[in-house]
Amino acid sequence: MQAEGVQSTYFRKGFGLKAEVQPELASDYTGRLVDLLRQRDYSLTAGDVTVRLAKEFGFCYGVERAVDYAYQARKKFPDRTIYLAGEIIHNPHVNSNLRAMGIEFLMPVEGKIDFSRVGLEDVVILPAFGVTIRDFEILRRLGCVMVDTTCGSVLNVWKRVESYARDGFTSLIHGKHYHEETRATASQAQKYPNAHYFIVRNMDEARIVCDFIEGKLTADELMSRFPAAASPGFDPARDLKRIGVANQTTMLARESLAIGVEIGNSVERAHGAEYMRENFRTFDTICSATQERQDAVVDLLKEPLDAMVVIGGYNSSNTISLAALCSETVKTFHVEDADAIDASAGAIRHRQLTDGTEVESRDWLPFTGPLRLGVTAGASTPNNKIGEAIARIFATRGIDPTSIR
Repeated sequence: MQAEGVQSTYFRKGFGLKAEVQPELASDYTGRLVDLLRQRDYSLTAGDVTVRLAKEFGFCYGVERAVDYAYQARKKFPDRTIYLAGEIIHNPHVNSNLRAMGIEFLMPVEGKIDFSRVGLEDVVILPAFGVTIRDFEILRRLGCVMVDTTCGSVLNVWKRVESYARDGFTSLIHGKHYHEETRATASQAQKYPNAHYFIVRNMDEARIVCDFIEGKLTADELMSRFPAAASPGFDPARDLKRIGVANQTTMLARESLAIGVEIGNSVERAHGAEYMRENFRTFDTICSATQERQDAVVDLLKEPLDAMVVIGGYNSSNTISLAALCSETVKTFHVEDADAIDASAGAIRHRQLTDGTEVESRDWLPFTGPLRLGVTAGASTPNNKIGEAIARIFATRGIDPTSIR
């Protein structure tokens, strides 16, 4: 039975059960080889193979918090139906563990989640990406228990976008229009009447917006290139007069900053410096964990490496950003987990950066001679999955990973 108009019970700070769920979390997500790498200054050598691990990798604070709260929710409400509004993070193993705990996933269809199954006594977990204003209001009216694991870095972006909307600025968001976080962030722009958003995927798309600002492109031409990236009723002539730049927190940091500069310069070229100062805003809203992982990869890439292995979900935006960064310097393989590495066949299944498809490469490592590999992982990748992948790397060269002490 659904209770329209009943206020939900809302939790954002857990249930004080961290100590009780910690053993289960440790069992599910810690990794021996990763612990060993940390102890040895992020370097592990066996035979003629050296693995170098970036000094910032894997679970960030926001992901740890989200997973922890989900485990706490199951402990707190052992007999209730618990739903998750989408995936809690973009890692198949974490989500599989939650399903095994009896948590039911409500996956979005065309950007919307159907909450018709949710009853008054049920529990709904909001993922680390957050949910749209529409979804939040539906759940609030249903009166169910809400457990909010939205990352603090995402909330900071929301506040920025809301401030843009309040002050009459259109939010130009560097992100993926189909991504859960970007959808949730964009919805914040609509808290105020006549407020709008526009989403660009990369610098190339940002430059198309610049062409419109500078009169090189008509409004119809602009909108034809972005059929799904703008708020309803978006009018470029009206809504691109005042612009505030924000971003999906997991995008490539340097590109987000560069897009802000590019848009600002375009506004200045079109309307002058004084107009730009009054009608353009930009802030660095990349989360610190994303920045730290990208910085750590940049540092690691200064070393001589034969290849990089990036571990994480194929739909994980921050993992894809890490792979893109690595591929600029060295041959890079983005794998979802250890199962992608077939040690006996000397093969690896990996995601191509160009089109996102998975391909298999054979003889991806030389069979003999010294080998130096770099490894990193996205912010949603647990340590045990990183360790398993590293073990497969050693096994590919005939080295028993259990012998590494």
